[in-house]
Amino acid sequence: MDRRAHWSNDSVAHSTLRGQVEADRFTDGTPHRVIHAPAVAICKAPAGARDRELLWGQAFNVLGETDGWAFGYALHDGYTGYIDAALLAPMDWPATHRVSARQTMALGTPDFKATQATHVPLSLGSELCVTGISGKWATIQGAGQELYVPAGHLTATTQVEPDPVAVAYRLIGTPYVWGGNTAFGVDCSGLVQLACTACGLSCPGDSDQQMAQLGATLDPGVPPRRGDLLFWKGHVGWVSDPDTCLHANAYHMATALEPLQEAITRIEAQGDGPILRHARLASS
Repeated sequence: MDRRAHWSNDSVAHSTLRGQVEADRFTDGTPHRVIHAPAVAICKAPAGARDRELLWGQAFNVLGETDGWAFGYALHDGYTGYIDAALLAPMDWPATHRVSARQTMALGTPDFKATQATHVPLSLGSELCVTGISGKWATIQGAGQELYVPAGHLTATTQVEPDPVAVAYRLIGTPYVWGGNTAFGVDCSGLVQLACTACGLSCPGDSDQQMAQLGATLDPGVPPRRGDLLFWKGHVGWVSDPDTCLHANAYHMATALEPLQEAITRIEAQGDGPILRHARLASS
């Protein structure tokens, strides 16, 4: 049983698991959004180690709460765990736009010279409720107040991007952070998920899940092309072009471009073995 996709703990379970697991209570859950922080950790246990992150505005279905920790799962990929409940709010507004720039800033006043106003950093992929656009500024729902974001940094959620590699390029130089899903820090699978999500492609959170679920497996020797995914033990990278890999990795401690053959040789030499799977997404 994979706890990352199992919507149950010792006390509460999702209603769809009735008759399959034992629990004190079954519930459909209550959808919430991340609204009080640019990103929050999804933890293995209350106050435990971080598995992944949710961005501002992303939805988390709360099944139960204990000692200030909400147990549930991310609505976009089903990833299960615990979130600091103080960083969530009931989902009472729709996500109309997402951040398509690498990073942006939500301000308490629509004035880029303002120095005393609220400043909230937002990452690529953050989900926002835009209530109006005036000139270069979009007004969004904030944590109990209206905030203002440059409209040119946003894309409607109804629009999808055509090239996940182009999305991943925006994060070149981003620090490598284990379990990171943001432009402030990202890991290999977070980079893949951010790029896929922007292109309207369903994508699980961790690299082993992605290896099991994403794309069609290609035979050994098939030449790689832009948009393909290469999987190693515990690692995944984009093919930027037939000779180059784009990946968030601990060797560079950043999202970086690396000659593909050098990456293959280096990763095997460091003990992580050869490429285990070469996959091609339907859109590529």
